[in-house]
Amino acid sequence: MSYRIGSGVDFHQLAEGRGLWIGGVCIPHHKGSLGHSDGDVLLHAICDGLLGALCLGDIGVHFPDTNNDYKNIDSKILLQRTFELIQSKGYEVVNIDSTLCLQAPKIAGFIPSMQQAISTILKIAITDISIKATTTEKMGFVGREEGLVAYATVLLKQAS
Repeated sequence: MSYRIGSGVDFHQLAEGRGLWIGGVCIPHHKGSLGHSDGDVLLHAICDGLLGALCLGDIGVHFPDTNNDYKNIDSKILLQRTFELIQSKGYEVVNIDSTLCLQAPKIAGFIPSMQQAISTILKIAITDISIKATTTEKMGFVGREEGLVAYATVLLKQAS
């Protein structure tokens, strides 16, 4: 059995008048992520981890921000397409470990919904999806609520 590990990271600016999509869930907040798509940093980091595990480039290679087909696209669609590519290469997801860095809002209450959204797309158990969150103690662009960051590590295994 062949295993592959991938890591992904994504950053987005925060701005008034945008929805705050994280992990496929819209979270009520006065600021949201700027981006060509819906700006979902967590799903983008997971996509990059999946692609990286199989040396398939990154999210920008597959879904470039210069292509209007992806303008304001729901990042769950990007994750679904990434997963289909992973499956076409003969792999499945074992587990995901991720961390969100944002000063506000508090997201602990939204994590089960995020896990459910990701679980449905990737066909893995909710218990195989770890989502943690931390602040930067008001330091840097995250601490000033100018942006947010997500990190994801994924483990893939060759499908049997």
